Amino acid sequence: MTSLPPQNLGLGTWPGRRARITPDAVALVQGEGSLTYAGLDERVRRVAAVLAGAGVRHGDRVAYLGPNDIATFETFLGAGLLGAVHVALNTRLSPAEIAYMLDDCAPTVLVHADVHADLVPDDALPPTTRLRLVVGAAGAAPEPAVLQAFSRVRTEPYEVAVRAAGPLREEPGVGLEDPCLVLYTSGTTGRPKGAVLTHGNLTWNTVNQLAHVDVLSTERALCIAPLFHVVGLGQVTLPTLFKGGSVEVLARFDAEVVLSAVSERGITSFACVPTMLQMMCEHPAWERSDLSTLRTVIYGGSPVQERVAVAWHRRGVQVVQGFGMTEAAPGVCMQIRDGAGDKPVSIGPPHFFVDVAGHAAGGPADLGDAPAELLVRGPNVFAGYLGRAEESAEAFPEPGWFRTGDIVRRDGDGWFYAVDRAKDMIISGGENIYPAEVEAVAVQLDEVAAAAVVATPDERWGEVGHAYVELRPGADLDEDRFRAHLLANLARYKVPKYVSFVESLPRNATGKILRVRLREAATTDLPSPLR
Repeated sequence: MTSLPPQNLGLGTWPGRRARITPDAVALVQGEGSLTYAGLDERVRRVAAVLAGAGVRHGDRVAYLGPNDIATFETFLGAGLLGAVHVALNTRLSPAEIAYMLDDCAPTVLVHADVHADLVPDDALPPTTRLRLVVGAAGAAPEPAVLQAFSRVRTEPYEVAVRAAGPLREEPGVGLEDPCLVLYTSGTTGRPKGAVLTHGNLTWNTVNQLAHVDVLSTERALCIAPLFHVVGLGQVTLPTLFKGGSVEVLARFDAEVVLSAVSERGITSFACVPTMLQMMCEHPAWERSDLSTLRTVIYGGSPVQERVAVAWHRRGVQVVQGFGMTEAAPGVCMQIRDGAGDKPVSIGPPHFFVDVAGHAAGGPADLGDAPAELLVRGPNVFAGYLGRAEESAEAFPEPGWFRTGDIVRRDGDGWFYAVDRAKDMIISGGENIYPAEVEAVAVQLDEVAAAAVVATPDERWGEVGHAYVELRPGADLDEDRFRAHLLANLARYKVPKYVSFVESLPRNATGKILRVRLREAATTDLPSPLR
């Protein structure tokens, strides 16, 4: 019996398979440039050849640091075609943080934008790195001075290297269980860990998305969330490419630019984080923007303020909340169109190929009205943390079940609500306080742009809440009125003992509040307590 050659099932083959079906359809757009699916396939094979020439083999890492760009997709898919692993690095980190991640993932090749050259000096590269490719803005050549600044490893302009390479001819076998992508956790609670997502994780997440949302080959999607975040890649972008639609890539988010793109170019879909939704609906261009072509807007990454969700629904746009985490690629739950307007802050039912269970006090718990920690399993759940066997094992208290650390409850219709993070819960005098509940009440005040409540030690109660409140520009709010509002809507024990009004809350690149910094501040920064 003749053995069959290994079947290549990886994401790197997606452009090629789509090129067989609709080769002339536009896959990616950036500024005035675009690539058809056939053109994308050609470019991906050239990138794969460049990587292979630098010694990249199955399982090796290829790191990418830069704003959203067509080159990001080419590198991601080219690495996937070889069975290598794409490592997406956060452009808003410090050089020391980037150096930590490079040392952790030990890439064979580093691809980075010329504008971020200062984040990756020669001494930041680990001994494993053999090639540095520098990407200029929108396909332009990088500045010569940038290239001359590096000497330890071979450095080439990305575009020059890709154009000079012949397309990869022989593909190594890549399966669904092979690692494809490393995304570092946000680091809101400590040192970032690299979550390893397989080709199967990303493919099954795409299938889950398509079961929840109707995506067409005529789709014209915007890629606005950063591609070093799982929302940017998994919630709209990959499903659109899988279906043969067109994705327009924006290097960075700008509320006016996005609203203009929707109005002028008939954008049908995008994925974002709640902060972006808020910035758009509060922008002066909001009321005059034509949003009639928008069919799908998915947001996730953190809870949304109810008034923001309502503002979009009032414009006739059914924004739907997706709930998940990096480790689930990311989808766990998602609202469906029927009911999203009536339950604007619900995270919806679980995805089709996702199982959920409850966990409390070290054992199983019912996911009814009483909050419980969420456990998740499914083919989209990650393979573990890069190089961290012990922490990977701790993440799965039962075989196959990932402990999310999120506290949820389920209503009678089977729709879920994210109550809080287990690590964020405050236990004060034996009572459980969920900061998200307090924060949701705080932002009901027109003067409050955002709020975050963290625990601080207390001699009498063990720990109490400390509220950090970000006011809107020009707003005036005193502690007495803030406290009166909380007391009118919450039990007294839930009202934070301390409050600090701040100019802005610390956030990461995707808009998540960095609670670890607030917890550190709360141990020393104690104003007069609320009485």
